[in-house]
Amino acid sequence: MATSLYALVDGNNFYVSCERVFRPSLNGHPVVVLSNNDGCAIARSDEAKALGIKMGAPWFQIRHLQESHGLVALSANFALYGDLSDRMMSLVAGLGHRQEIYSIDESFVDLSGIRGDLIRRGQTIRSRVLQWVGIPCCIGIGPTKTLAKLANHIAKSAERKPGSYPAELSQICHLGSLPTADLDNVLQATDVGEVWGVGPRIAKQLREGGICTVLDLARMDLATVRRRWNVTLERTVRELQGQPCVDLDDVPADKQQIACTRSFGRPVTELDDLREAVSEFASRATEKLRRQHGHTQQVLVFIRTSPFRKDPQYSRSIVVPLLRPSADTTLIVQAALDGLRCIYKPDFLYAKAGVMLLEIQPDTVQQSVLDLEPEQPGRSADKGRLMGAIDVLNGRYGRGTVLLASAGLEGDRRRWAMKQERRTPQYTTRWEDMPVVRA
Repeated sequence: MATSLYALVDGNNFYVSCERVFRPSLNGHPVVVLSNNDGCAIARSDEAKALGIKMGAPWFQIRHLQESHGLVALSANFALYGDLSDRMMSLVAGLGHRQEIYSIDESFVDLSGIRGDLIRRGQTIRSRVLQWVGIPCCIGIGPTKTLAKLANHIAKSAERKPGSYPAELSQICHLGSLPTADLDNVLQATDVGEVWGVGPRIAKQLREGGICTVLDLARMDLATVRRRWNVTLERTVRELQGQPCVDLDDVPADKQQIACTRSFGRPVTELDDLREAVSEFASRATEKLRRQHGHTQQVLVFIRTSPFRKDPQYSRSIVVPLLRPSADTTLIVQAALDGLRCIYKPDFLYAKAGVMLLEIQPDTVQQSVLDLEPEQPGRSADKGRLMGAIDVLNGRYGRGTVLLASAGLEGDRRRWAMKQERRTPQYTTRWEDMPVVRA
Protein backbone atom coordinates (compact mmCIF):
# COMPACT_ATOMS: atom_id res chain seq x y z
CA MET A 1 0.00 0.00 0.00
CA ALA A 2 1.40 3.38 -1.02
CA THR A 3 2.35 5.82 1.71
CA SER A 4 0.07 8.84 1.85
CA LEU A 5 1.54 12.09 0.59
CA TYR A 6 -0.22 15.42 0.02
CA ALA A 7 0.66 18.79 -1.43
CA LEU A 8 -0.96 22.13 -0.66
CA VAL A 9 -0.61 24.73 -3.41
CA ASP A 10 -1.41 28.27 -2.35
CA GLY A 11 -1.41 31.49 -4.40
CA ASN A 12 0.72 34.16 -2.74
CA ASN A 13 -1.25 37.21 -1.61
CA PHE A 14 -3.81 35.97 -4.08
CA TYR A 15 -6.13 38.95 -4.55
CA VAL A 16 -3.19 41.34 -4.86
CA SER A 17 -1.43 38.96 -7.27
CA CYS A 18 -4.56 38.86 -9.45
CA GLU A 19 -4.56 42.64 -9.66
CA ARG A 20 -0.88 42.70 -10.56
CA VAL A 21 -1.42 40.33 -13.50
CA PHE A 22 -3.06 43.15 -15.47
CA ARG A 23 -1.33 46.04 -13.69
CA PRO A 24 2.36 45.13 -13.44
CA SER A 25 3.06 48.71 -12.41
CA LEU A 26 1.81 47.64 -8.94
CA ASN A 27 4.78 45.32 -8.49
CA GLY A 28 7.07 46.53 -5.74
CA HIS A 29 4.44 48.90 -4.30
CA PRO A 30 2.37 48.40 -1.13
CA VAL A 31 -1.10 47.23 -2.20
CA VAL A 32 -4.20 46.24 -0.26
CA VAL A 33 -7.52 44.88 -1.49
CA LEU A 34 -10.54 46.10 0.45
CA SER A 35 -13.64 44.19 1.52
CA ASN A 36 -17.21 44.88 0.44
CA ASN A 37 -18.04 48.58 0.63
CA ASP A 38 -14.30 49.28 0.87
CA GLY A 39 -14.41 48.62 4.60
CA CYS A 40 -11.18 46.87 5.58
CA ALA A 41 -8.08 45.17 4.17
CA ILE A 42 -8.68 41.53 3.16
CA ALA A 43 -5.46 41.06 1.16
CA ARG A 44 -2.03 42.68 1.47
CA SER A 45 1.11 42.63 -0.59
CA ASP A 46 4.39 41.89 1.18
CA GLU A 47 5.22 45.59 0.92
CA ALA A 48 1.95 46.47 2.69
CA LYS A 49 2.66 43.93 5.42
CA ALA A 50 6.08 45.54 5.91
CA LEU A 51 4.25 48.81 6.68
CA GLY A 52 2.55 47.04 9.60
CA ILE A 53 -0.88 46.77 7.97
CA LYS A 54 -2.79 43.95 9.65
CA MET A 55 -5.38 41.70 8.05
CA GLY A 56 -8.79 43.27 8.60
CA ALA A 57 -7.39 46.74 9.26
CA PRO A 58 -10.18 49.33 8.70
CA TRP A 59 -9.55 51.51 5.68
CA PHE A 60 -10.11 54.75 7.57
CA GLN A 61 -7.23 53.83 9.87
CA ILE A 62 -4.68 53.17 7.12
CA ARG A 63 -5.75 55.54 4.36
CA HIS A 64 -3.14 58.09 5.45
CA LEU A 65 -0.48 55.70 4.13
CA GLN A 66 -1.54 56.68 0.60
CA GLU A 67 0.22 60.00 0.95
CA SER A 68 3.07 58.99 3.26
CA HIS A 69 4.08 55.62 1.76
CA GLY A 70 2.35 55.35 -1.61
CA LEU A 71 -0.16 52.72 -0.49
CA VAL A 72 -2.51 51.61 -3.27
CA ALA A 73 -5.98 50.45 -2.19
CA LEU A 74 -8.32 48.58 -4.55
CA SER A 75 -11.93 47.45 -4.24
CA ALA A 76 -12.45 43.69 -4.36
CA ASN A 77 -12.94 42.36 -7.90
CA PHE A 78 -14.30 38.89 -7.15
CA ALA A 79 -15.26 38.12 -10.75
CA LEU A 80 -11.61 38.49 -11.74
CA TYR A 81 -10.32 36.52 -8.74
CA GLY A 82 -12.74 33.65 -9.34
CA ASP A 83 -11.80 33.34 -13.01
CA LEU A 84 -8.05 33.37 -12.36
CA SER A 85 -8.59 30.87 -9.54
CA ASP A 86 -10.28 28.45 -11.98
CA ARG A 87 -7.35 28.77 -14.37
CA MET A 88 -4.81 28.23 -11.60
CA MET A 89 -6.62 25.18 -10.17
CA SER A 90 -6.86 23.50 -13.57
CA LEU A 91 -3.06 23.64 -13.83
CA VAL A 92 -2.46 22.60 -10.23
CA ALA A 93 -4.55 19.46 -10.81
CA GLY A 94 -1.72 18.12 -12.97
CA LEU A 95 0.49 17.79 -9.90
CA GLY A 96 -1.10 14.53 -8.69
CA HIS A 97 -3.96 12.00 -8.81
CA ARG A 98 -6.78 13.82 -7.02
CA GLN A 99 -7.51 17.40 -6.09
CA GLU A 100 -9.51 19.12 -3.37
CA ILE A 101 -10.05 22.83 -3.96
CA TYR A 102 -9.98 24.07 -0.39
CA SER A 103 -10.54 27.78 -1.04
CA ILE A 104 -10.27 30.32 -3.84
CA ASP A 105 -6.46 30.28 -3.59
CA GLU A 106 -5.66 26.90 -1.97
CA SER A 107 -5.77 23.36 -3.31
CA PHE A 108 -4.78 19.99 -1.83
CA VAL A 109 -3.39 17.43 -4.26
CA ASP A 110 -2.84 13.70 -3.64
CA LEU A 111 0.77 12.72 -4.47
CA SER A 112 0.60 9.18 -3.07
CA GLY A 113 2.59 6.71 -5.15
CA ILE A 114 4.03 9.30 -7.54
CA ARG A 115 7.67 8.55 -8.20
CA GLY A 116 10.54 10.84 -9.05
CA ASP A 117 11.70 14.17 -7.73
CA LEU A 118 8.56 15.76 -6.29
CA ILE A 119 10.30 19.08 -5.64
CA ARG A 120 11.24 19.35 -9.30
CA ARG A 121 7.70 18.33 -10.23
CA GLY A 122 6.40 21.09 -7.98
CA GLN A 123 8.77 23.61 -9.53
CA THR A 124 7.41 22.74 -12.95
CA ILE A 125 3.83 23.38 -11.80
CA ARG A 126 4.84 26.65 -10.09
CA SER A 127 6.55 27.88 -13.25
CA ARG A 128 3.58 26.88 -15.38
CA VAL A 129 1.08 28.71 -13.13
CA LEU A 130 3.29 31.81 -13.07
CA GLN A 131 3.83 31.82 -16.84
CA TRP A 132 0.31 30.89 -17.97
CA VAL A 133 -1.79 32.64 -15.30
CA GLY A 134 0.61 35.13 -13.72
CA ILE A 135 0.09 34.03 -10.10
CA PRO A 136 3.11 33.24 -7.89
CA CYS A 137 2.47 30.33 -5.54
CA CYS A 138 4.08 28.20 -2.84
CA ILE A 139 3.85 24.43 -2.40
CA GLY A 140 3.97 22.47 0.84
CA ILE A 141 4.35 18.67 0.79
CA GLY A 142 3.82 16.29 3.69
CA PRO A 143 2.52 12.82 4.61
CA THR A 144 -0.71 14.32 6.00
CA LYS A 145 -2.89 17.30 5.06
CA THR A 146 -1.96 19.07 8.29
CA LEU A 147 1.77 18.66 7.58
CA ALA A 148 1.26 19.76 3.97
CA LYS A 149 -0.50 22.90 5.21
CA LEU A 150 2.33 23.50 7.69
CA ALA A 151 4.92 22.93 4.95
CA ASN A 152 3.19 25.56 2.82
CA HIS A 153 3.47 28.07 5.67
CA ILE A 154 7.16 27.25 6.02
CA ALA A 155 7.69 27.64 2.26
CA LYS A 156 6.34 31.19 2.48
CA SER A 157 8.10 32.07 5.74
CA ALA A 158 11.51 30.81 4.54
CA GLU A 159 11.67 33.79 2.18
CA ARG A 160 9.92 36.34 4.38
CA LYS A 161 11.87 35.49 7.56
CA PRO A 162 15.50 34.85 6.57
CA GLY A 163 17.32 32.88 9.24
CA SER A 164 14.20 31.20 10.67
CA TYR A 165 14.26 28.39 8.11
CA PRO A 166 16.79 26.99 5.62
CA ALA A 167 16.73 28.88 2.31
CA GLU A 168 16.16 25.66 0.36
CA LEU A 169 12.67 25.39 1.89
CA SER A 170 11.59 28.64 0.18
CA GLN A 171 8.64 28.37 -2.26
CA ILE A 172 8.56 24.55 -2.06
CA CYS A 173 8.88 22.71 1.26
CA HIS A 174 8.82 18.90 1.35
CA LEU A 175 8.71 17.89 5.02
CA GLY A 176 8.67 14.22 4.11
CA SER A 177 12.12 14.47 2.52
CA LEU A 178 13.83 16.07 5.54
CA PRO A 179 16.02 13.99 7.88
CA THR A 180 14.50 13.58 11.34
CA ALA A 181 16.90 16.04 12.98
CA ASP A 182 16.24 18.73 10.35
CA LEU A 183 12.48 18.17 10.59
CA ASP A 184 12.61 18.58 14.38
CA ASN A 185 14.54 21.84 13.98
CA VAL A 186 11.95 23.20 11.56
CA LEU A 187 9.05 22.23 13.82
CA GLN A 188 10.88 23.73 16.79
CA ALA A 189 11.21 27.04 14.94
CA THR A 190 7.47 27.22 14.16
CA ASP A 191 4.94 28.66 16.60
CA VAL A 192 2.12 26.33 17.65
CA GLY A 193 -0.43 28.88 16.46
CA GLU A 194 0.60 28.24 12.84
CA VAL A 195 -0.85 24.72 12.87
CA TRP A 196 -3.96 24.20 10.73
CA GLY A 197 -6.89 23.73 13.11
CA VAL A 198 -5.27 25.37 16.15
CA GLY A 199 -7.19 28.60 16.67
CA PRO A 200 -6.14 31.58 18.81
CA ARG A 201 -8.02 30.35 21.90
CA ILE A 202 -6.50 26.86 21.88
CA ALA A 203 -3.07 28.27 20.97
CA LYS A 204 -3.21 30.48 24.06
CA GLN A 205 -4.17 27.53 26.25
CA LEU A 206 -1.33 25.46 24.80
CA ARG A 207 1.24 28.18 25.42
CA GLU A 208 0.02 28.56 29.00
CA GLY A 209 0.68 24.82 29.39
CA GLY A 210 4.21 25.15 28.02
CA ILE A 211 3.36 23.92 24.50
CA CYS A 212 4.82 26.77 22.45
CA THR A 213 6.10 25.16 19.24
CA VAL A 214 4.81 22.68 16.69
CA LEU A 215 7.38 20.17 17.93
CA ASP A 216 6.01 20.46 21.46
CA LEU A 217 2.50 19.79 20.16
CA ALA A 218 3.59 16.86 17.98
CA ARG A 219 5.20 15.17 21.01
CA MET A 220 2.16 15.48 23.28
CA ASP A 221 0.51 12.38 24.72
CA LEU A 222 -2.66 11.65 22.76
CA ALA A 223 -4.69 10.67 25.82
CA THR A 224 -3.78 13.96 27.49
CA VAL A 225 -4.81 15.93 24.40
CA ARG A 226 -8.20 14.24 24.26
CA ARG A 227 -8.79 14.63 28.01
CA ARG A 228 -7.82 18.32 28.25
CA TRP A 229 -9.13 19.45 24.87
CA ASN A 230 -11.08 17.39 22.35
CA VAL A 231 -10.96 14.70 19.68
CA THR A 232 -10.39 17.33 16.98
CA LEU A 233 -7.09 18.47 18.51
CA GLU A 234 -6.11 14.83 19.05
CA ARG A 235 -6.63 14.25 15.34
CA THR A 236 -4.41 17.27 14.60
CA VAL A 237 -1.64 15.85 16.81
CA ARG A 238 -1.90 12.48 15.07
CA GLU A 239 -1.53 14.21 11.72
CA LEU A 240 1.55 16.09 12.99
CA GLN A 241 2.97 12.71 13.95
CA GLY A 242 2.51 11.52 10.36
CA GLN A 243 -0.71 9.52 10.78
CA PRO A 244 -3.28 10.55 8.11
CA CYS A 245 -6.68 11.25 9.68
CA VAL A 246 -8.19 13.60 7.07
CA ASP A 247 -8.55 12.43 3.47
CA LEU A 248 -9.16 14.57 0.42
CA ASP A 249 -12.71 15.77 -0.08
CA ASP A 250 -13.08 15.14 -3.83
CA VAL A 251 -16.68 16.30 -3.99
CA PRO A 252 -17.70 19.11 -1.63
CA ALA A 253 -20.63 18.19 0.59
CA ASP A 254 -23.94 19.85 -0.18
CA LYS A 255 -24.68 22.83 2.01
CA GLN A 256 -27.40 22.45 4.63
CA GLN A 257 -28.05 26.20 4.52
CA ILE A 258 -27.40 28.75 1.79
CA ALA A 259 -27.21 32.45 2.57
CA CYS A 260 -26.71 35.66 0.61
CA THR A 261 -26.24 38.76 2.75
CA ARG A 262 -24.75 42.17 2.04
CA SER A 263 -24.04 45.44 3.79
CA PHE A 264 -25.36 48.40 1.84
CA GLY A 265 -23.14 51.05 0.30
CA ARG A 266 -25.22 53.73 2.03
CA PRO A 267 -28.11 53.66 4.54
CA VAL A 268 -31.46 52.57 3.09
CA THR A 269 -34.84 53.68 4.43
CA GLU A 270 -37.41 52.98 1.69
CA LEU A 271 -39.23 49.66 1.35
CA ASP A 272 -38.82 49.70 -2.44
CA ASP A 273 -35.03 49.77 -2.10
CA LEU A 274 -35.14 46.91 0.38
CA ARG A 275 -37.39 44.95 -2.00
CA GLU A 276 -34.79 45.26 -4.74
CA ALA A 277 -31.99 44.10 -2.43
CA VAL A 278 -33.93 41.17 -0.98
CA SER A 279 -35.04 40.08 -4.47
CA GLU A 280 -31.42 40.10 -5.63
CA PHE A 281 -30.18 38.19 -2.60
CA ALA A 282 -32.94 35.57 -2.83
CA SER A 283 -32.22 35.09 -6.53
CA ARG A 284 -28.51 34.54 -5.93
CA ALA A 285 -29.16 32.11 -3.08
CA THR A 286 -31.61 30.13 -5.23
CA GLU A 287 -29.10 29.91 -8.06
CA LYS A 288 -26.63 28.35 -5.63
CA LEU A 289 -29.38 25.99 -4.48
CA ARG A 290 -30.00 24.74 -8.01
CA ARG A 291 -26.27 24.33 -8.52
CA GLN A 292 -26.23 21.63 -5.84
CA HIS A 293 -29.51 20.13 -7.13
CA GLY A 294 -31.40 21.02 -3.96
CA HIS A 295 -34.80 22.25 -2.85
CA THR A 296 -35.54 24.43 0.15
CA GLN A 297 -38.50 24.25 2.51
CA GLN A 298 -38.07 27.55 4.40
CA VAL A 299 -36.84 31.06 3.56
CA LEU A 300 -35.38 33.36 6.21
CA VAL A 301 -35.10 37.09 5.55
CA PHE A 302 -33.60 39.72 7.85
CA ILE A 303 -32.91 43.46 7.93
CA ARG A 304 -30.94 45.47 10.46
CA THR A 305 -29.46 48.86 11.14
CA SER A 306 -25.78 49.43 11.80
CA PRO A 307 -24.66 48.74 15.40
CA PHE A 308 -21.76 51.14 14.82
CA ARG A 309 -23.98 54.19 14.29
CA LYS A 310 -25.73 56.22 16.95
CA ASP A 311 -29.02 56.16 15.05
CA PRO A 312 -32.08 54.31 16.44
CA GLN A 313 -31.46 50.57 16.27
CA TYR A 314 -33.69 47.90 14.75
CA SER A 315 -33.03 44.29 13.82
CA ARG A 316 -35.58 41.67 12.84
CA SER A 317 -35.79 38.38 10.96
CA ILE A 318 -38.60 36.05 9.97
CA VAL A 319 -38.84 32.52 8.55
CA VAL A 320 -41.37 31.96 5.78
CA PRO A 321 -42.28 28.29 5.06
CA LEU A 322 -43.00 27.15 1.53
CA LEU A 323 -45.99 24.99 0.63
CA ARG A 324 -43.62 22.41 -0.84
CA PRO A 325 -39.80 22.23 -1.26
CA SER A 326 -38.76 24.27 -4.27
CA ALA A 327 -35.84 25.70 -6.24
CA ASP A 328 -38.04 28.12 -8.18
CA THR A 329 -36.64 31.65 -8.00
CA THR A 330 -40.07 33.24 -8.39
CA LEU A 331 -41.54 31.33 -5.43
CA ILE A 332 -38.54 31.88 -3.17
CA VAL A 333 -38.27 35.59 -3.97
CA GLN A 334 -42.00 36.00 -3.31
CA ALA A 335 -41.63 34.26 0.06
CA ALA A 336 -38.72 36.55 0.95
CA LEU A 337 -40.68 39.65 -0.03
CA ASP A 338 -43.68 38.49 2.01
CA GLY A 339 -41.37 38.17 5.01
CA LEU A 340 -39.84 41.58 4.34
CA ARG A 341 -43.25 43.25 4.40
CA CYS A 342 -43.93 41.71 7.81
CA ILE A 343 -40.71 42.91 9.46
CA TYR A 344 -40.16 46.26 7.75
CA LYS A 345 -40.55 49.42 9.81
CA PRO A 346 -40.20 52.90 8.31
CA ASP A 347 -37.89 55.69 9.54
CA PHE A 348 -34.89 53.43 10.25
CA LEU A 349 -31.52 53.64 8.49
CA TYR A 350 -31.02 50.05 7.37
CA ALA A 351 -27.42 48.97 6.81
CA LYS A 352 -27.73 45.28 5.94
CA ALA A 353 -30.17 42.66 4.69
CA GLY A 354 -29.97 39.02 3.78
CA VAL A 355 -31.78 35.87 2.72
CA MET A 356 -31.07 32.34 3.98
CA LEU A 357 -32.49 29.10 2.59
CA LEU A 358 -33.21 26.49 5.27
CA GLU A 359 -34.18 22.80 5.41
CA ILE A 360 -32.44 22.03 2.13
CA GLN A 361 -32.98 18.58 0.66
CA PRO A 362 -32.00 16.90 -2.63
CA ASP A 363 -34.32 17.59 -5.54
CA THR A 364 -34.77 13.82 -5.92
CA VAL A 365 -36.77 13.56 -2.67
CA GLN A 366 -40.38 12.68 -3.44
CA GLN A 367 -43.20 14.98 -2.36
CA SER A 368 -45.13 13.94 0.70
CA VAL A 369 -48.34 11.99 0.18
CA LEU A 370 -49.91 14.51 2.55
CA ASP A 371 -49.36 17.33 0.06
CA LEU A 372 -52.96 18.15 -0.77
CA GLU A 373 -52.13 20.44 -3.68
CA PRO A 374 -49.36 18.83 -5.68
CA GLU A 375 -47.94 20.93 -8.45
CA GLN A 376 -48.99 19.85 -11.92
CA PRO A 377 -46.18 17.83 -13.57
CA GLY A 378 -46.24 19.83 -16.79
CA ARG A 379 -46.04 23.17 -15.02
CA SER A 380 -43.23 21.92 -12.79
CA ALA A 381 -41.19 20.81 -15.80
CA ASP A 382 -41.77 24.15 -17.54
CA LYS A 383 -40.58 26.10 -14.50
CA GLY A 384 -37.56 23.84 -14.23
CA ARG A 385 -36.60 24.56 -17.84
CA LEU A 386 -37.15 28.28 -17.27
CA MET A 387 -34.87 28.31 -14.23
CA GLY A 388 -32.27 26.30 -16.15
CA ALA A 389 -32.39 28.76 -19.03
CA ILE A 390 -31.90 31.71 -16.65
CA ASP A 391 -28.87 30.00 -15.08
CA VAL A 392 -27.34 29.29 -18.50
CA LEU A 393 -27.80 32.88 -19.68
CA ASN A 394 -26.39 34.37 -16.48
CA GLY A 395 -23.50 31.93 -16.59
CA ARG A 396 -22.67 32.77 -20.19
CA TYR A 397 -23.25 36.51 -20.27
CA GLY A 398 -22.58 37.45 -16.65
CA ARG A 399 -24.49 37.52 -13.40
CA GLY A 400 -27.51 39.80 -13.54
CA THR A 401 -28.09 39.41 -17.28
CA VAL A 402 -31.55 37.99 -16.54
CA LEU A 403 -33.25 38.85 -13.26
CA LEU A 404 -36.68 39.36 -11.77
CA ALA A 405 -38.30 42.75 -12.21
CA SER A 406 -38.53 43.21 -8.43
CA ALA A 407 -34.71 43.28 -8.27
CA GLY A 408 -34.62 46.52 -10.25
CA LEU A 409 -31.98 47.36 -12.86
CA GLU A 410 -28.23 47.23 -12.49
CA GLY A 411 -26.71 50.67 -12.11
CA ASP A 412 -26.01 53.61 -9.85
CA ARG A 413 -29.66 54.15 -8.97
CA ARG A 414 -29.55 51.18 -6.62
CA ARG A 415 -29.09 52.91 -3.27
CA TRP A 416 -28.26 49.61 -1.62
CA ALA A 417 -25.46 48.67 -4.03
CA MET A 418 -22.04 48.15 -2.49
CA LYS A 419 -19.40 50.85 -2.67
CA GLN A 420 -16.66 49.73 -5.05
CA GLU A 421 -15.13 53.03 -6.01
CA ARG A 422 -11.67 51.52 -6.50
CA ARG A 423 -12.55 48.36 -8.43
CA THR A 424 -10.45 47.53 -11.45
CA PRO A 425 -12.02 46.27 -14.71
CA GLN A 426 -13.24 42.69 -14.95
CA TYR A 427 -10.57 41.94 -17.52
CA THR A 428 -11.45 38.30 -18.21
CA THR A 429 -15.22 38.10 -17.71
CA ARG A 430 -16.64 41.18 -19.50
CA TRP A 431 -16.18 42.00 -23.17
CA GLU A 432 -16.22 45.71 -22.37
CA ASP A 433 -13.31 45.34 -19.93
CA MET A 434 -11.11 43.04 -22.02
CA PRO A 435 -7.64 44.55 -22.50
CA VAL A 436 -6.83 45.66 -26.04
CA VAL A 437 -3.27 45.47 -27.35
CA ARG A 438 -2.47 47.79 -30.23
CA ALA A 439 0.65 47.42 -32.33
